[in-house]
Amino acid sequence: MKQRPPELPTIYKILLIGIACGVIGILCVAIAFRASWRVAVMEQLKADAIRLTSEPGTNLPTQTPLPPPTKSYPLPENTPTPTQENPTVQSTPQITGKIVFTCYIDEIDQICLMNADGSGRIQLTDASATNFYASISPDGKTIVFSSRRTYNFEIYSIGIDGSNLQQLTDEIGSLYAPEISPDGQKIVFTNAIEGRQSIWIMDIDGGNPYALTSSKFNDIDPTWSADGTEIAFVSSRTGTPQLFTIKADGSDARQVTDISRIGGRSSFSPHGQWLTFYAGRSGSRDIFVINVDGSGLRQLTTHGDNLGPSWSPDGKWIAFTSSRAGNNEIYIIQPDGTALTRLTNNAISDWQPRWGGGH
Repeated sequence: MKQRPPELPTIYKILLIGIACGVIGILCVAIAFRASWRVAVMEQLKADAIRLTSEPGTNLPTQTPLPPPTKSYPLPENTPTPTQENPTVQSTPQITGKIVFTCYIDEIDQICLMNADGSGRIQLTDASATNFYASISPDGKTIVFSSRRTYNFEIYSIGIDGSNLQQLTDEIGSLYAPEISPDGQKIVFTNAIEGRQSIWIMDIDGGNPYALTSSKFNDIDPTWSADGTEIAFVSSRTGTPQLFTIKADGSDARQVTDISRIGGRSSFSPHGQWLTFYAGRSGSRDIFVINVDGSGLRQLTTHGDNLGPSWSPDGKWIAFTSSRAGNNEIYIIQPDGTALTRLTNNAISDWQPRWGGGH
């Protein structure tokens, strides 16, 4: 007959129970810590995503993802080929007005301004938050831009000498790409609300903001025609981003392009007959010109990554950003694709040029 093993003394039973409870407690703490750590990581990822889509070093020209190309568009036989690239500033009487642009200083986007020949560069903002998407008023006295200095992207105005900074909007959405109308009375801009972007208009002082286009599409980067009757913008309303125009009262939206991988920023020629825009694969995008009716597509650049074109007020030049020299710099080119000239040459990134202030 087998003997029962001796029972453990009571003190050992208590110790074993205590150890078991301790192990269970440690597991509970570990599970709670892991859950809180996951929450913290997700919050940080969200914060990083916001930062990466709004700070300058990412060189984000548009918030709309671009689809893979579906068609190949041969250029007309008379499309000119750029024949000149000068790495130094060329100053001629034909290059007039001012160019405002985004300059990446101390790892923060700021607003800079220079004469259109590349001289007289000054820094207008010195905020500890992103400042970008600037444009100059038709009279050349005021600059409007988007900034996240209040932790939300709002629209601000500032004088071309850096004085009289004013916040024009207050939490009506995340606001980008403002541009003052030719008569100086209105500002058109992009408003992103709950993941959708649409074109809005407000008074020059920020009053009476309203939506010009429906928020069920992604409509971005608006720009006025020289007479103020039309606005060009990029929209996903046909399934892929394309360049559209619309009347300033919101009527008669018309598709201008049928080309793959279009970027956001565009610009009307002063006489209103042409539009310039950029398109192509990331890292090898080019500047194009097209008639407003969609005919006469012409490619102006042939290498580098070329973004954000802006027509000069006299119609003789187009400014744009290019990384063809290894860093984002500001260039100008004539509308026939000749006289390519580099305006900036810095270790920092200069991008998003918009021309204004003179004929």
